[in-house]
Amino acid sequence: MKTLTVLDTTLRDGEQSPGCSMQLKEKLEVAKQLEHLGVDFIEAGFPIASPDDFQAVKAIANTIKGAGIAGLCRATAGDISCAWEALKGAAAPRIHIFLATSDIHLRYKLGISREEVLDKAVSAVAFARRFLPDVEFSAEDATRTDRDFLMEVYNRVIQAGATLINVTDTVGYLLPQETESLIRYVKQNLINPAIPVGIHCHNDLGMATANTLAAVAAGADHIEGTINGIGERAGNAALEEVIMALKTRQDLLGCQTRINTRELYRSSRLVSTIIDKPVAHNKAVVGENAFVHEAGVHQHGMMNNPLTYEIMSPADIGLQTNSLVLGKHSGKAAFEQRMKELGYALDGEKLAAAFKSFKQLADHQKAITDRELCSLVEGAAQIRQTYSLKSFVVNSGTLISATAVVCLEKDSQCYEKVARGPSPILAAFNAVDKIVGEVYQLESFVIQSMAAGRDSLGEVVVQLGLKGQSFIGRGLANDIVGACIHAYISAVNKSLCIS
Repeated sequence: MKTLTVLDTTLRDGEQSPGCSMQLKEKLEVAKQLEHLGVDFIEAGFPIASPDDFQAVKAIANTIKGAGIAGLCRATAGDISCAWEALKGAAAPRIHIFLATSDIHLRYKLGISREEVLDKAVSAVAFARRFLPDVEFSAEDATRTDRDFLMEVYNRVIQAGATLINVTDTVGYLLPQETESLIRYVKQNLINPAIPVGIHCHNDLGMATANTLAAVAAGADHIEGTINGIGERAGNAALEEVIMALKTRQDLLGCQTRINTRELYRSSRLVSTIIDKPVAHNKAVVGENAFVHEAGVHQHGMMNNPLTYEIMSPADIGLQTNSLVLGKHSGKAAFEQRMKELGYALDGEKLAAAFKSFKQLADHQKAITDRELCSLVEGAAQIRQTYSLKSFVVNSGTLISATAVVCLEKDSQCYEKVARGPSPILAAFNAVDKIVGEVYQLESFVIQSMAAGRDSLGEVVVQLGLKGQSFIGRGLANDIVGACIHAYISAVNKSLCIS
C-alpha cells in the first residue's frame, strides 16, 4: 500500500492567520506534539520574516529529531541563506521555495514576465541545493496558472535539483474534479516520474479537505495541512480530517500515512488552547459533537452496535469517553499512570505542578473527567510564573460597585492592591494591573465549563494587549472568578517574559 508523506504547516501557514500568533515556548510545545503525532515534516516558519520567526525555526530545528524541519523562502538568495542558517541544526532539513506562476500574480503582484519567473525559480532551486539535498518547490497560485507554463516551471526546477514538486491551491479556487484532473496532468508530464508531487489546499470555498483527497486519488504523494485547519482567510486543509478520511476510506483511496491518529484529538486541543481559537462543536473529527448522539433512534442503534452511527471510533483519535477517572484519594502514582494513558509523559516540576492542581480540584469535586485532567496538565505546562495568585476577595451586588482585593506572590513576597470595576472580574483585573504596574487591554475573554454538573471545572481564556503585542492566558478552577484571575495572570506572565 502506498504511504503518503505529511507536512504540517500549523506553525507557518497556520500561524500567519490573524490572532493565531504563538510565542517561542508555545511553538516548541506544538512542534513536540506534532513529533508525537508522527508527521514527516514540520514547516516551522518563514525564517526571514522576522527575528522571532528565525529564532523559532532554529530552536525547533535543534530540538525536534523525529521529524524533518522545513523553512519557507521566497525565490531569493537572501531568503534561502537565512533559512539555511536557521535549519542547519535539523536532523532532516528542507528548504521550501515558493514563487507565483499565475498570470494575475505575475502582472499585479510581481510585475515580471514568465521568462523572468523561470529564471528566478531555477536560480533559487540551484542556489538552495548548494546547502542541502532536500528542496521543495511550490508554484504559488498553481491552480490558476496556465498548465503548459506550469509544467515548464516544474520541469525546469526539477532539472535544477528540486526534490519535491508542490501544487498549491493558494486561493482555494478549484473543485475536487478539477484538482484530480490537474494532479493527473502534472504526474503525466513530469520529466522525471520519480519526483514526488504534493498538494497544498486552502479552504476559501470549503473544499480544502475534499481537494486534498481528490489529489491523493489522482496520485499525489505528499499532503500538506494544518491542525484544526487554521490558516489565512478561511484556512487550510484540516489535517485531522484528511488523515481520518484516508484511514476510514482506505478501501477506496488505497493509501496510508505514518500518523499516530490517537494523537489527533490532543493535537487539536493543544493548538486550540494556545491560540485561543475554540473548535466548532460540529467540527468534523475533533468537534465536541463529533461522537455525540442525542436522537432516540440513534441512541438505540448505538447501544446495539456503535457502527450503526459511528464510522470511526472515538478511541481512534485519542478521545477518552470514560467520565470518572480519579478522585481525592488517588495518589501521585495513579495520577501519573493515568496521564501516561492519556499520552502525557510528565516528570519533575511538570508532574508536581499538575498533581498539585489535581489535588486542589479533587478537594472540591468528586468526579474528574479525562478532559479536565488534560486541561490541568496543559495549564501546568504554561510559561514561567513570575506572579502567582495568593488570595482574592471580591464584593459585588446591585446596590454597590464591584470591588476586588487581590494578593499576588512574586519571589516569595506578597503584593496586595484594591481596585473597583463594573464587575467583580474586571475589578480583579484592575487590581492585578495595579500590582504589575501596567494597564492591559482586554482583547478577548472566553469562559466555558469543562464538563456537566455544578461542580465542574471552569476554563477561562483571555487575550491581553500591551504595546502592540498580544498575550494569551488560561485559567482553570471550580470558582469562575478565580479561573478568570488565573487566566489574566498567565497572560501577564507571558508579557513579562519578553519585556
